Amino acid sequence: MSYFNYQSKKIFYKEIGSGKPLVMLHGDTASSVMFEFLLPLYQENFRIILIDFLGNGKSDRIEEFPENLWITQAEQVIALIEYSKIQKVNLLGTSGGAWVAINTALKRPDLINKIIADSFDGRTLHKNFAENLLQERESAKHDIHAKQFYEWCQGEDWETVVDLNTQALTKCAVNQIPLFCKPLETLSPPILFMGSLEDEMCRKNLVEEYTDMNRLVQNGTIHIFETGGHPAIMTNAELSAKVITEYLTS
Repeated sequence: MSYFNYQSKKIFYKEIGSGKPLVMLHGDTASSVMFEFLLPLYQENFRIILIDFLGNGKSDRIEEFPENLWITQAEQVIALIEYSKIQKVNLLGTSGGAWVAINTALKRPDLINKIIADSFDGRTLHKNFAENLLQERESAKHDIHAKQFYEWCQGEDWETVVDLNTQALTKCAVNQIPLFCKPLETLSPPILFMGSLEDEMCRKNLVEEYTDMNRLVQNGTIHIFETGGHPAIMTNAELSAKVITEYLTS
């Protein structure tokens, strides 16, 4: 297993395949193992780089997640890119990882080629985000499939990881912490906004939000799937891979 040091902690990363670099960024309560089943769809065309954010997966644990979680995780991605001594990488972020991808590009556009932001709420968290999150996470703890997913991603301490993440995101929503480190209008790398109309974990007016964001960025594209749940990259795996591969190689 490969690690790099970051602020006196060890962060796990993994590389697979060959070609143009594509960094895949997992969502909240998940880890890089969520991409394992998707790798055959990408590794022939890309050098896939996976990362477990601090406190997740095989990376070192932390006592708490900060309120501006997706901004601090962007710093971890930048550290990984610099450690790997590569430039002009493509970023694929799903769910919480989508915010991380955008923040990474806002902070260091010189390092980024293109971005795919998949299945996320956009510029703000939806109105009842905190309330819904607490209910969803509590329900998930008693759902056998959700528990298996958490344990698969996090290991035996999955419940602690989930609780810490829930606390951080709840504070982020209640305190209305900015989700982006800079105005979206300053985003210079090209970006593809991707999602599904049937995604019950995203805002109901997702198409409207994506359209508004697309007007703000300098070079944006939108792809919405009619069917599929959360996230689109998994529930529409083969179709997503086709869209993403064409976008990144065009």
